[in-house]
Amino acid sequence: MKRLLLIACVLAFAGSAMAQEADSTSFDPTGHFRVYTGEGQVAQLDDIVARMGGVYVVFLGERHDDPTAHALQLSLLQAAQHEYRETRRVVLGMEMFESDVQPVLNEYLSGHIREIDFLKAARPWGNYETDYRPLVEFAKEYGVDVVGTNAPARYVSLARRRGLTALDSLMSSWLTLPHDLPITGISHLIAPPSSTYEAKFKAEMEEMGAHGGMPGMPSVEDMLVAQNLRDATMAFWIKRNLGTPPTLLLHVNGSFHSANWLGIPEHLMPELAAVPMLVVTMIPSEDINTPPEPSDDDFIILTDEGEIRGD
Repeated sequence: MKRLLLIACVLAFAGSAMAQEADSTSFDPTGHFRVYTGEGQVAQLDDIVARMGGVYVVFLGERHDDPTAHALQLSLLQAAQHEYRETRRVVLGMEMFESDVQPVLNEYLSGHIREIDFLKAARPWGNYETDYRPLVEFAKEYGVDVVGTNAPARYVSLARRRGLTALDSLMSSWLTLPHDLPITGISHLIAPPSSTYEAKFKAEMEEMGAHGGMPGMPSVEDMLVAQNLRDATMAFWIKRNLGTPPTLLLHVNGSFHSANWLGIPEHLMPELAAVPMLVVTMIPSEDINTPPEPSDDDFIILTDEGEIRGD
């Protein structure tokens, strides 16, 4: 009952100082989603919150223009903080910030710099105001650490154009790695994508019409290098932010990066094979009441496709 009341409160954004501050951009997801287990059985948000108690990492996969997914991410972050803050260090990891802007994120969260200066320096995504600001503002209000996990775009571009070994010359600055980490070459730290992930990525590119091979355009293989680099980088920063006291890290990312335990989760294995994790994938659907096909995800949340907002 305690969790049911909590979820009801966070879904309505009632009584939250953060929600009042972001009122112009908030979206009430009530009635616009349905939760299922990976086997296709009907579940509840309460079930996800309860499972958080036994894991260290929760992947919240989204489609980036889905307001229902963004509202649910906020609800789950609020629930995690209220439910587990006494025993766990709650952390928010975000694909939407590149790792080299972490000092700027820290300065803003600690109240040292103004939001206008933070936004100028942090290179937020175009839909930050409507979709990701509520998460950051809640974190700022309640002292939740926010970690930018994505690879800097300039390095992704370099790897796509010249291959992973081109990153080896960036040893001192790459990923702003701590100086005590021995590195003989960045490319050696990045495992190749699995054959399953590679096949899935190429099928996705085929469906999107991105065949590659056109003059001036990257090939699908080059795009896969870039995609794998992002996955590996996000996995790296997730690992760096797990520790003492026990951490509950909620990671917001595009669903392709974690769905079916592919992508980022693969890069966390086998090193973190003993660390329990949870994969939640949010998928826009024409009919949220029709169960999805079974998958390896722990939970699938179908969201109302009619609410999708273009940037």
